[in-house]
Amino acid sequence: MPNQDTTHREIQELLADYAAALRDGCIPTFLKSLTREEAKRISESDDFWEAAEIVRLMNSAGFGDSLVTPDVGLFISRVDAAVASRLKQAGASTRERSRSPAQVARSPVSQED
Repeated sequence: MPNQDTTHREIQELLADYAAALRDGCIPTFLKSLTREEAKRISESDDFWEAAEIVRLMNSAGFGDSLVTPDVGLFISRVDAAVASRLKQAGASTRERSRSPAQVARSPVSQED
């Protein structure tokens, strides 16, 4: 978890917080914790970016075997079902709109016994 004290962190502290955030999977929290001054120093620091690349490589080497890729099959099937449902609803609503009230009144009603 990134360091909660965001005042005057040095590049080394920022790198340690970045490494912890990368390990814990909370990079957005790390980015939100940056002050404007820290973000500017990070963007201008070649040392930070070189060290960050090493941290990423070490992280992938250390945790690469236990890395779990998400199964997107369920997500895709839900999206497909939602699209099919919307298409079905759109088709049903266009059929109703295509018949004017005058046409409905004139159409014969068949009663089956």
